[in-house]
Amino acid sequence: MTELEEYYNKFNEEKRLNSRHGQVEYRVSMKYIHRCLDEAAAKIMNAAASVNDEDVRSQIRILDIGAGTGRYSVALAEEGYDVTAVELVKYNLGILKQKASSVRALQGNAMNLKKLESDSFDVTLLFGPMYHLFGFDDKRRALCEAKRVTKPGGVILVAYCMNEYGVITYGFKERHVLECMEKKRFTEDFKTISSPSELYDYMRIEDIDALNRAEGLERIKIISPDGPANYMRTFLNQLGDEEFEAFIQYQMATCERSDLIGAGAHTVDILRKI
Repeated sequence: MTELEEYYNKFNEEKRLNSRHGQVEYRVSMKYIHRCLDEAAAKIMNAAASVNDEDVRSQIRILDIGAGTGRYSVALAEEGYDVTAVELVKYNLGILKQKASSVRALQGNAMNLKKLESDSFDVTLLFGPMYHLFGFDDKRRALCEAKRVTKPGGVILVAYCMNEYGVITYGFKERHVLECMEKKRFTEDFKTISSPSELYDYMRIEDIDALNRAEGLERIKIISPDGPANYMRTFLNQLGDEEFEAFIQYQMATCERSDLIGAGAHTVDILRKI
């Protein structure tokens, strides 16, 4: 068993996305997923003389790479979409398969989707793998595979963990900064230098841009789905329901702000296969 598998055997991803800070990330991400799905639906409806919403949804193919326990996959399948999920960790895959849904769940590696045909999916989610792939080449392989299986003109949504969140939270808030500096885990300008033993790799916008250029992918937009939510978990838990809904509205309204994107814990890069 790899370190990553051992980690996810203990880490409850379902619980994280159901927490208040996780709900912010999930709900904002779903808003943009649905925008991409609406675009795919419009293409089908424009090409057909008569078709209802249910028929359209069943024709839209979604791939969820690194699906975890199926938080996104199952919800989208329940809406009537044709969903395939690929997950590396057997423990997570087992939980996903236990859920009563129409999701086709496969074990697989984001860098080698050999079980899946090229140009097959309208919308591809690559939400988990980029957190745990180290170095430009491995990340590029995963992005290349996501591109390969997506239809021309289709959309790929890619999630990353962001550098400044890692530095501020692990380095300063949890008081590992001097240790990290001594072990040269930060560059002089505080870019993290991670290895597989740390499990997570962190990105800056310029790193993401370089991957997109290498794969020839066109950015539609890039968003921060959680914004400051992860920094203020305790405070979110203290909010009343109406106050929390106001925070959700705040993040929905500001998630595209270029001056805020790199500071959040995550970004979602929304790309088109040309």
